Amino acid sequence: MKQHQRRFQLPSCPSVSFSCLLAVPEEPPGGGRWPLLMYLHGKGECGDDPELVRRHGPPRLIARGRSFPFILAAPQCRVPLGWPAEPLTALLDALLRELPVDPDRVYLTGLSMGGFGVWSLATLHPERFAAIVPICGGGAPYLAERLRALPIWAFHGARDDVVPLEESLRMVKAVNRAGGDARLTIYPEVGHDSWTATYENPEVYAWMLRHTRKPSA
Repeated sequence: MKQHQRRFQLPSCPSVSFSCLLAVPEEPPGGGRWPLLMYLHGKGECGDDPELVRRHGPPRLIARGRSFPFILAAPQCRVPLGWPAEPLTALLDALLRELPVDPDRVYLTGLSMGGFGVWSLATLHPERFAAIVPICGGGAPYLAERLRALPIWAFHGARDDVVPLEESLRMVKAVNRAGGDARLTIYPEVGHDSWTATYENPEVYAWMLRHTRKPSA
C-alpha cells in the first residue's frame, strides 16, 4: 500500500485547496468500492510538506509498510488555526466523486487539533459518517444530540497537559445523555500522545469497519 500526494480544488470552496495524502489498497475492492478513512492531523503537522503528515497515525504506519482494507485520505491543513469544517465537507464530496468509495462506509479520525476537527465535522454532518474516532480532542457538548445516532470511540491520556481529559469526558457524557453510543478509552499513564497506542491497535480499525452508515444518522 503506497501513499501519494494529490491536491484537490474544491468548486464549492474556490478559495481553498487541500494537499492530501492518499493510499488506496492494491487489490480490487469488494463490491467495486472501498471504505474510506479520513484522517485529520494535529497542529504540529500543519504546513505545505506532506512528510509532516506522515509523522503520526495511519500515514506513519503505511509509510512503515502496513496495509489497510480501506482508502486513506489525509489532508494537510496549511495554518494551525483549526480544521475548517465546510472545506473538509467539500473535500469529502470530491473524494466520493473521484475515488471508488463506498459512501455508507466513511470513517473519520484525528488527533489533538484533528480530534477537535473530528468532533466539529461530525457534529455538522453526522449523516456523512459510519463511525468516528476522535483522539485527545473536544467539541461542543450542547450540540451532542446531533451525534446520538453515530458510533463514537474516543481516546485520551489521563495525564494530558495540552488538551485536558475533561474535553473528551464532556463530549462522551453529553452524547450518551442524549441517547447516543459513545465510549471513551483513557490511558492512565499517558500524556498528550494518546494516538500512538490507539492507531497501533488493530481493534480500532476492526471496530470502525463493523459499522455502516445509518439512514437516520
